[in-house]
Amino acid sequence: MEAKMLKNSPLIEVIFEMRWELVEIAPMQLIDPNYKLMVGQLFERLKDTYPYYEQLPASSIPDEAAAYIVQHRFRKDKDKWPLVQVGPGIVTLNNVEQYSWSDFEKRILQLINALFDAYSNTDFELRPSSLLLRYINGVELDGDEDIISFLNQNFRMNVNIDEKIFTKTSVSSLPLGADLRFYFPCDQPKGTVNLRFAQGKKDSKDSLIWELQMQGAYSAVKSQQEIIQWCVQAHETLEHAFFGMLQEVFLRRLE
Repeated sequence: MEAKMLKNSPLIEVIFEMRWELVEIAPMQLIDPNYKLMVGQLFERLKDTYPYYEQLPASSIPDEAAAYIVQHRFRKDKDKWPLVQVGPGIVTLNNVEQYSWSDFEKRILQLINALFDAYSNTDFELRPSSLLLRYINGVELDGDEDIISFLNQNFRMNVNIDEKIFTKTSVSSLPLGADLRFYFPCDQPKGTVNLRFAQGKKDSKDSLIWELQMQGAYSAVKSQQEIIQWCVQAHETLEHAFFGMLQEVFLRRLE
C-alpha cells in the first residue's frame, strides 16, 4: 500500500472484483444472454493492455451452471501480471507484481469503462450487485513460533486461549494452525471490512497469511463513477487499517 513504501512488502496479491445481476431462467439457474458476445467485445477493448488470452478450464461449464465463475483470462503476457478474468456476472483485476495504488486505480477505471462499453451495444442492462477490494499479505513465521504468539507480538490485537480449556486432557495448548475472521460494518464507503488471519504458505514456507477486504453493499454501486469513488474510499480505509494494525517493531521489519 502507498502511504509508506515498504521495501519488504508482505503483499501477495491485490484483487478487485465486481459482480452484476444475471437473468433467472429457472430456479437456481442464472445466465447472461449476452455473455459470449460481451467477452469478445471486452477483449477487443483491452487487448492493447492485456493481449495474451487464456481460456480457462471452467469455460466448458454449461451457461446455466456457470454464474459467477471466471472462464476467460487476459494477461499482459504469458504468465505475467496484472491480469483480467471474466465470467458470467463477474470480472476481476489481479496483480502481484510492482503494485502501486495509482496504477491499480487506473486499471480499474479502464476495466470498468471497457465493461460498460462492451454491454452498450446489447439489450442487457449492466446492473452492478457487489464490489470487492482484497489485499492478501503474507510473512514467514520464525522457526517454531506459533501463530497466536506471532499475532500478539506483531499486531495490535490480543488473542488468548485459556489453558483451562484443555485441563485434564492430552490436548496441547499450542494450536497446529488458526483461521481467525472478523467483520466490521463501514459507512464510508458503504460496505463491510473483513479481516482474516490464518496459517498458510508463502514461497513454500510456513507463514502468517492475513487479508484485508472491503465488500461493497448492493446499494453503494450504481454508475461507473460511483464504482471508482467506492474503490478509492475502500483503498483509503484498508490502507489505514493495514498500517494501524501493525506494531512498530513489525512495521520496521517491513520497511
